[in-house]
Amino acid sequence: MNRNHYAARRAAFRKLHESGSFLIPNPWDAGSAHVLAALGFKALATTSSGYAWSRAKPDHAPDVDEVLAHCRQIVEATDLPVNADFEDGHARDIDGLVKNVRRCIDTGVAGLSIEDATGDAAQPLYAFDEAIARIRAARAAIDASGQDVLLVARAECFLVGHADALNESVRRLRAYADAGADCLFAPGARETGQIAVIVDAVAPKPVNVLVGRAAPYTLADLARLGVRRVSVGGALAGAAWGGFLNAARELAAGRFDGFAGNATHDEMDALMR
Repeated sequence: MNRNHYAARRAAFRKLHESGSFLIPNPWDAGSAHVLAALGFKALATTSSGYAWSRAKPDHAPDVDEVLAHCRQIVEATDLPVNADFEDGHARDIDGLVKNVRRCIDTGVAGLSIEDATGDAAQPLYAFDEAIARIRAARAAIDASGQDVLLVARAECFLVGHADALNESVRRLRAYADAGADCLFAPGARETGQIAVIVDAVAPKPVNVLVGRAAPYTLADLARLGVRRVSVGGALAGAAWGGFLNAARELAAGRFDGFAGNATHDEMDALMR
């Protein structure tokens, strides 16, 4: 696929972040990406957990080469812009981070996210100054590439159980915005009050909200709070696995009623055409 085609996707992706509010669902393979495009979504994002489960691995277990191959698979599955869930850049050191960001750009993604979680229970978040330096390095790598890839910075305070998750998320997200992040994200912030604080704190930069479970609000409600985009992480993969587990457990018990909610053969074939 040529560079101009990627440029058009990247321009469309950046345009989506300028006003309004949009959903960016997370497929885990080419088939789920294709169906989401057929349903009319305007952009897609990868999911580290959904992809890992499809490889019979827990979240965060696939290595960087696997993740990059997956990014390319999702990019090539449709004509939609794709945001890569690139975890912590798959490198603890700055040089490794820069190298991997460049490789991620080469897959054709329109955006990529860098998070500040380390995966180390003894120090679950990168130290404040180091985390800022990592976002600044990712920004520099994108700029040096000459590609208009959108940089999303994630503060993982809620997910790692930080004692003052909201205030620390705001502190970090403001710093990441100053370091060059285009979009800010504090996964795990679920209450509308928390979301409103985050949106106001980094305005006018856009904010992504993760809705990974049944929620008491709608996209329209989040739009009224000023949320620019809403992703679902591994929730669609979880929904698919939930249906599979229910049917498989029924089957193991000698029953077939777990298939009652299945998509039909014809419906799936029609979506895949």
